[in-house]
Amino acid sequence: MSERRVPSGAPGAAHEASEAQHGAERAQAVIARMFAQDNFSKWLGVEVLEVREGYCCLQMTVHDEMTNGFGTAHGGIVFSFADTALAFCTNASGEISVALDCTISYPAAVKPGDVLTAIGEQESTSRRVGFARVTVTNQDGVTVGHFRGTVYRTQKPHR
Repeated sequence: MSERRVPSGAPGAAHEASEAQHGAERAQAVIARMFAQDNFSKWLGVEVLEVREGYCCLQMTVHDEMTNGFGTAHGGIVFSFADTALAFCTNASGEISVALDCTISYPAAVKPGDVLTAIGEQESTSRRVGFARVTVTNQDGVTVGHFRGTVYRTQKPHR
């Protein structure tokens, strides 16, 4: 299916631009409300860098108290960070979505002091189910987490 593009001078172009702006504002408002109540993501030190419908970019720094017995970040830290990105990219549309299934692979170790970035992108969605991927990288651009999530779309709006 090809994307419909309206020439910038066409009558519908201003309307589509307005809808896109409204969608971005709605996404930012929804995520701001979610984040305000998300004490765990705040404890992780998550910062929201960018959010729009179906997409988010987050960042956090790994601290000593997040390490395991091997001196590397506990896998649950990277998983939780990616799970936050899943929640934000799939809820940014304004409809409450909750995780059904999530998996992660850890291709490289994470150390204290690493600055992680998570890019969450919703890949497809139906009326009731959505699928997203999250890639977590460190400050050197090395991928440290490949995360995939399936969400249940409740069809209930965020308030």
